[in-house]
Amino acid sequence: MPQITIFTDGSSRGNPGPGGYGVVLMSGVHRKELSQGFRLTTNNRMELMGVCVALEALKFEGSEVTLYSDSKYVIDAVTKGWVFGWEKKGFEGKKNPDLWMRFLRIYRRHRVRFVWVKGHADTVENNRCDTLAVAAAENRAAWAEDTGYTPE
Repeated sequence: MPQITIFTDGSSRGNPGPGGYGVVLMSGVHRKELSQGFRLTTNNRMELMGVCVALEALKFEGSEVTLYSDSKYVIDAVTKGWVFGWEKKGFEGKKNPDLWMRFLRIYRRHRVRFVWVKGHADTVENNRCDTLAVAAAENRAAWAEDTGYTPE
């Protein structure tokens, strides 16, 4: 099975406010870019949603994936095992339980290694994801509704 490389980024204006995610998937000579903007959301939701959408886009179960993100929120939650503790406690008191449950469903279907990259640095594909996320967040005509977002 081919190695898949994924870059993701999320962005929001206002937090909460308009937001979007950007994803770049690469495997061999194949490349796919995904993005979507939302009318009202948060930056952390967009970071996590980008990861969910990227993993859901994979065609083969059990894929070997290296996923790069500049989101400490996502990277630390997974690599430090926090999300698995949150799951055991039913995500009580945690933000974005809908997306964390969505993430865990798809995450468990693949072999994913997470790598943190510094945002807005020299990582070309991460910068491309940021461009996609910002453009999606600013494209009012194509905004979707983040149905899982609930104001505090």
